[in-house]
Amino acid sequence: MTILIEEGEGSQGESEGQADPEKIEAPGIENFSCIAGGKSCGGSLVGFGGATEARAMGWLKTRGFATVINLRFAEEEGVNLEACRAAAEAVGLKYVHLPFSPKDSDPAVVIAFLALVTDKANQPVYLHCGSATRAAALWMIARLLEDGCQSDTASREAALIARKPDSAIAFAVAFAARQSKNSDKG
Repeated sequence: MTILIEEGEGSQGESEGQADPEKIEAPGIENFSCIAGGKSCGGSLVGFGGATEARAMGWLKTRGFATVINLRFAEEEGVNLEACRAAAEAVGLKYVHLPFSPKDSDPAVVIAFLALVTDKANQPVYLHCGSATRAAALWMIARLLEDGCQSDTASREAALIARKPDSAIAFAVAFAARQSKNSDKG
């Protein structure tokens, strides 16, 4: 896949020493991965996952997460928002439901996501959807727009996180390009 966004060599925002996402078996979480010890807009620990059950909240808390961002729609198969919210709050996690679909993407949802993930009061953040594809797409946007990360680096991270990396990368590249064009006009 060709990435359309070009960055200058040695982009100042690119994090040196950013670790690649690491896949870990996690109870109650499909396709869990995390980036630990890096320097990014999301802090030094960011987690990603697919379908996440209420029973995973305690495990996430013990791993050091402070906030769970659920990108799934309430109507999706297997989603139990109230059970997940209750389990998260019971162990002291902040729980945010921010339904997101790249097919009907509202820029306001992406902007809200960026505000949540960059707010130090919410860090460390765990974000999830059904397969980690939407989570990877939004993370890639954060890396491109907030961290000034090179496209190939952000794409590599998204590919390691997402179950369907091509769609995550395509959405993130297109969104970042639109944002770049809009900021050039303003």
